[in-house]
Amino acid sequence: MKETVFPNNQGARKRRSQWFAFGLFKLLSYSIVLILFAILGFIIYKGIGVISWEFLTTAPSDGMTGGGIWPAIVGTFYLMIGSALFAFPVGVMSGIYMNEYAPKGKLVRFIRVMTNNLSGIPSIVFGLFGMALFVKYMGFGDSILAGSLTLGLLCVPLVIRTTEEALKAIPDSYREGSLALGATKLQTIWHVILPMGMPNIITGLILALGRVSGETAPILFTCAAYFLPQLPHSILDQCMALPYHLYVISTSGTDVESQLPLAYGTALVLIAIILIINLLANALRKYFSNKVKTN
Repeated sequence: MKETVFPNNQGARKRRSQWFAFGLFKLLSYSIVLILFAILGFIIYKGIGVISWEFLTTAPSDGMTGGGIWPAIVGTFYLMIGSALFAFPVGVMSGIYMNEYAPKGKLVRFIRVMTNNLSGIPSIVFGLFGMALFVKYMGFGDSILAGSLTLGLLCVPLVIRTTEEALKAIPDSYREGSLALGATKLQTIWHVILPMGMPNIITGLILALGRVSGETAPILFTCAAYFLPQLPHSILDQCMALPYHLYVISTSGTDVESQLPLAYGTALVLIAIILIINLLANALRKYFSNKVKTN
């Protein structure tokens, strides 16, 4: 008589659990993408009607119920460039020190904890600190310089962590090989370690700039002007900026209803700038990666 063999129910249960988990992960991923496209679609639908060459290249007019956003675009780029000039050297050098020079122990752990805490501070606190330090104490006043330094402080923690993680991912064998050939530690960092870590470092910097390009609170206290029909002439002048301009025309003004389409157009331009920054980050990452491989 042939013995009956019962199916393995445990294996079937594992397959069902795996199928359920993968399906849930896929659903959550698609939901995130769907939410992103819903937001983009809404902003594009509401704002595309006001986008024109005049809107992008002229100053606001008629109590900001007409005209364009050119001064706000220029002011936003001024602030991004100024914050990068401050955050990049400070953040990269701090990351190099933490990974390459500082003795591994309590000091590095303490600096890392403080850096993580700094990155979690609300942006409005950075704005108040920038107003107290740069605007009042150092006497810069409401200016591009004060706003750039404040936004730079906001960028520094992310640049530090990105630099540290990029350098940490490089195997120690490269350092040991360079030192064995007679190079100093500084030469090893400059000619071997930094070029290999540059793709991730540049990516971190540009993503940090993408974050500060949309910040309103720090520039509200340090540099942003309600209305400036002309471009700033020096770094000690105030400037308009897209995030603050969007806030102003959405919440106050002579005619909020007529300003609302301009607000959606401004939001669309700001999203486009952030998208371009992210695409630039990917392009630079590929460029430096290919350069490292060829060298």
